[in-house]
Amino acid sequence: MRLSRSMKLPLLLAGPFWLVACAQADAPAAPAEAPAPMSAAAGADGLQDDPAVAPTPNASSAPSVPPAESGPNAPADAAPPAAGDARGRIERVLGDADQYETVFKALQQGIAGDDRAAVAALMRYPLRVDTGGNKREVPDAASFQRDYERIVTAPVARAISAQSFETVFANQQGVMIGNGQAWLNGTCLDTACSRTEVKVVALQE
Repeated sequence: MRLSRSMKLPLLLAGPFWLVACAQADAPAAPAEAPAPMSAAAGADGLQDDPAVAPTPNASSAPSVPPAESGPNAPADAAPPAAGDARGRIERVLGDADQYETVFKALQQGIAGDDRAAVAALMRYPLRVDTGGNKREVPDAASFQRDYERIVTAPVARAISAQSFETVFANQQGVMIGNGQAWLNGTCLDTACSRTEVKVVALQE
C-alpha cells in the first residue's frame, strides 16, 4: 500500500522519539544510591576500625567516681562511691593515712562510750552541721557539748559506728564516713604544710 504525503509526515516525526523510548526501555536501571567504598581499614565484617574513635569502656571496669553531691555539704542520702584501697588513696590524695585512722577510731570510741568531751575535741570549729534540715555552724567545743544530742543524732552515730576504715571514701575534700554523715580533713600547721592536724570538719544527717 502506498502512503500519501500527508500520512508519511507524522511517521517521520515520531520515528526519533520511538527509538529513544526503545533504547531507554532496554537499558539496565541505575541503582538509587551507589554504596560507599569500603575503607582499607575495614575488617571482615565490613565495619571500619577507626583508630581515632575510642571503644566504649566496659561499665564493670570503669572506675567509680563520687557523685556530684558527695562533698561535706552533700545530703546524707547521697550514695557513697565504691571504696577501693582506702589507705593508699588517702596517702595519694590527702597525706598521712595513719593520722586519719587515729582520728577515725577515736571518733568511733568516743561515740560508743558517749564521751562527749572526747568527741568535741575531735571537731574543727566552727563546725559545719546539718541535722534535722537545720544548717548551722557550731562555734566551739562548749556549744558542741551543749547541743550534742541534736548534732550527733542517731543516724549520724549509726553511720560512724558501722563504718570500717578500710572502706572509707577519700577525695580532695577529705575522708567520708557513711553516706556523708561525717567528713574528716587535715589543716596545715606550718607554711610548708610539713605538719598537719586532722579533725572532723562536718556532721550531717
